[in-house]
Formats: sequence, C-alpha cells, structure tokens
Amino acid sequence: MPWKFTTGFTFLDVLRFRFYKLELKKLPWREYIHSNNPVAAALLSKMGFKDEERVQVKLEFLRMLTRLKLDPARMEMLAGFFESYLKLSQEEEERLNCELGRIDKKEAETIVQITTSWHERGRMEGLIEGRMEGLKEGLKEGRMEAQKETILKYLSRRFGEQPADLEEKVQKISDLQILDRILDELFTADTIEEARAVILGKIAGGLQ
Repeated sequence: MPWKFTTGFTFLDVLRFRFYKLELKKLPWREYIHSNNPVAAALLSKMGFKDEERVQVKLEFLRMLTRLKLDPARMEMLAGFFESYLKLSQEEEERLNCELGRIDKKEAETIVQITTSWHERGRMEGLIEGRMEGLKEGLKEGRMEAQKETILKYLSRRFGEQPADLEEKVQKISDLQILDRILDELFTADTIEEARAVILGKIAGGLQ
C-alpha cells in the first residue's frame, strides 16, 4: 500500500505526494547478489541478514563490484556507503580473507587488487595530509624563530645590551601572535626598561 504525504489547508490540498515505503531490513539480501545494479550492491549492507552472515554479505558485495566493472571513483563511493553500515571487525576481515581462498582464483585476485588500491590510496592520502601538516608547522616554527631573532637583535643594536632574562623569556614564547605584537610596539621604546615593559606586558597579556 503506498504511503502518502499531504500539505495544505483544511479547504485545499496544496501538495499531495504518494510513495512506496521500502523497508530494506525486510529484503532478503541473497536475492539481489546477482543484480547488475550498483545501487543494489551498496544497499546489501542495509538489507536483512544475520550477524553470522556479515562476512558473506561483504564477500558477495565485493564479487558484485568485480562483475559491475565500474570506474575506481564509483567503486570507492559504493564501498564507502557499504562500509558505513557494515564494517567488519579485524577477526571478520581475517575470515573474509579465508573465504576469498575458496572462490575462483581469478575473481579473488581481482577483489584483492580492488581492495589493495583503496588501502593504498588511503595510505597515500594520509601521508600527503601528514606532510602538509608538517610543512605548515615547519613554516610556523621558522617564522617564530625569525621573529625571536629580530627582537633580540633589535634590543642589542638599539640599546647596546641584550639582558639575559629578557632573552630567556623571548625564547620561551610559543605564540606567534605574541611575537608579532611585541615587534609592533618594540620600536616605540626609547629605553631598555620601556622595551622590557613591552615584552613582559605582551607575554602577560597573551597568557590571560
């Protein structure tokens, strides 16, 4: 029986929409494993299966992918949807590997190639992301060191001295914004004591 949705007023229906409710959990998953429909493959993970059938469902999903011969992007999209609802544990993955040894060798090799490419891409994306984060962090660290060096050199050249206590405090600063603020105001200092007040004031302000 179709379901319906109606919106409007007591005297007028503005919109009436009739649809069929599809309860995937009530669908027998084995009836769809020979389908050539990519959507059916992805929805296997939402259909009715027992806990002890989880590994078999994943295996049949992978076998469907090999038959569909989709491009890598579409295969990854379907796999992502599938695994968002049915993700095997480590033990289940090991059982899946054992099951692969029981099917046609050529088909099993194709499945291994597909899944290996996903894992390799994920690994490479992780490496690239890590390198980018490392590069950003390295650039930030480099700029901080340059700011510290500029502050200390200015103290030495402007006032003829570089007090050890100020040098220690400047070297301990780990916030780039504090260093920027110090430089913005340090050039207005006429004495070493005024410079000290600027540095200590910005450090204290940054800790609040």
